Amino acid sequence: MELSTRKRNIAFWVLQFLGWGFINSIAILIPQKISLEMTIFSVIVGIFIGIFSTSILRWYLKRNVHFDAFGVKEVIKIVVSTLLTALLFGLLNVFFGYLYVKFGPELTETEMRMMEGYDKIMLQVLNSLFLVGAWVITYFVIKLLLKLNQNRIERLELNTTLKQAQLNTLKGQINPHFMFNSLNNIRGLMLEDVDKSREMITKLSEIIRYSLTKNNINDIPVWEELEVVENYIDLSKIQFEDRLEFVKKVDEDTLDVRIPPMIIQLLIENAVKHGISNLKDGGRILLAIFKKDNDLYIEVKNTGKLKISKDSTQLGLKNIEQRLKLLYADRASFKLEEISDEVVAQIKIPLT
Repeated sequence: MELSTRKRNIAFWVLQFLGWGFINSIAILIPQKISLEMTIFSVIVGIFIGIFSTSILRWYLKRNVHFDAFGVKEVIKIVVSTLLTALLFGLLNVFFGYLYVKFGPELTETEMRMMEGYDKIMLQVLNSLFLVGAWVITYFVIKLLLKLNQNRIERLELNTTLKQAQLNTLKGQINPHFMFNSLNNIRGLMLEDVDKSREMITKLSEIIRYSLTKNNINDIPVWEELEVVENYIDLSKIQFEDRLEFVKKVDEDTLDVRIPPMIIQLLIENAVKHGISNLKDGGRILLAIFKKDNDLYIEVKNTGKLKISKDSTQLGLKNIEQRLKLLYADRASFKLEEISDEVVAQIKIPLT
């Protein structure tokens, strides 16, 4: 915040010098016979009066006029302070004009015509009101644009924070859902085969370790995700034995593509839980990953029918949909359908 305030102050003073310097330098471009002394005097004094008067006005406006509580009182403050600044501006013009006429070099006829009315305070104040009014309008326009930009940045930061919090919450849902199914498998085999139970615990610990270490990461390469999928399949095969057939068709050029962690794992888990486990003779799960039309496709096909029980929370599927929407908005898609006695889950992720 301090750095931002410092930059704004620097920008203000730069604009002050450039703006008042430009306005007071216009006289140089006017083809009139005025001396170099008067030109220099007019430019320097004009810049000083402009910066001095409006800097005082800015100091007052910053401390007394607030956009958050803008109302009639604020308008009155702006109008009164603008009039007082115009008065100060005009009086300073009269004062320095008097000094130049009294103590400066002898005036030419052109310079005398230019100086006519310099001592008329009301005329000077009215002229000054135009300049100060233009400055006030410019000041508040810039102030408004800066505030709008600040509000936009704050909204973006809030959306980013909210988005990350939602992603972390969604990723946090994966662990208990997966652990519940896996621990049930271990409990079922504990009294039947201790060695298999040990192996399942080892596989489970590897998967849990993976999910915990990737909890704060939004994307990982495909090859890293496939490692946890292999562990899960090995874990599931110990339970289902020959009832589960797993086929993997992954194009080599997709291995380094980055995807959300645990997203393939969720598809495989869903295929096992709602597909293979409900079939007496088991079935096959096919995982295919390929590129097409500048998109990455992840397909999981499993033997069975698309039947979602009434008591199912569909947590895994909702998790996938919400995470894809948060990360890719409408550029990614997820669909689940039944095709020729197979349930097909497909995720499309943009590559650019």
